[in-house]
Amino acid sequence: MDRGLRLLHLVADASGGLTVTEAATRLGVGRAVVYRLLGALTEHGMVRRDAGGRLRLGAGLLHLARRAQPLLADGALPALRRLAEQTGATAHLTVVDGAEGVALAVVEPSWTAFHVAYRTGTRHPLDRGAAGRAILAGRQGRADPVTTSGELQSGAHGVAAPVLGVPGLEASVGVVALAALDVTKTGPQVRAAATEIATALS
Repeated sequence: MDRGLRLLHLVADASGGLTVTEAATRLGVGRAVVYRLLGALTEHGMVRRDAGGRLRLGAGLLHLARRAQPLLADGALPALRRLAEQTGATAHLTVVDGAEGVALAVVEPSWTAFHVAYRTGTRHPLDRGAAGRAILAGRQGRADPVTTSGELQSGAHGVAAPVLGVPGLEASVGVVALAALDVTKTGPQVRAAATEIATALS
């Protein structure tokens, strides 16, 4: 099982796919061992071979990911609730799905008369909006909060920070409001929530 999981991680980390020989070399085993491991992984849809014979992740992982999403949301909710109440803005956890960010969990503040309605499941390109831009910054190892104004919705202002240090997860925590946010105050609050969520999910 350990070798199978290590192979799955190798394939996941190889953006251009992986040959059987490359996999065997990195695992320190023979090609026959890799073929045996692939038998079970491909049977369950976790790994597939593309037209060039390179190993890539399979659609079976999507099924597992969908089942894991509620666990991620549950782990993030306490920090998101505190963040929404602190800032008076709608707080959200956004995760990567291909080239898009998807709002996985959203919490609205309880004490404001008006706030942004932001629905769970909302999608947007990673290069637009604070949540997506924070994820892209996280890929570069940058943890500082990102701010945007009017990129996804006219009049909306966002502050977000990446969730770092959780293996296999690309995500950000942010807030969105109808008025400009003081990043010197909101930025550290968002960053603290992202760190809290990373700890909860690790």
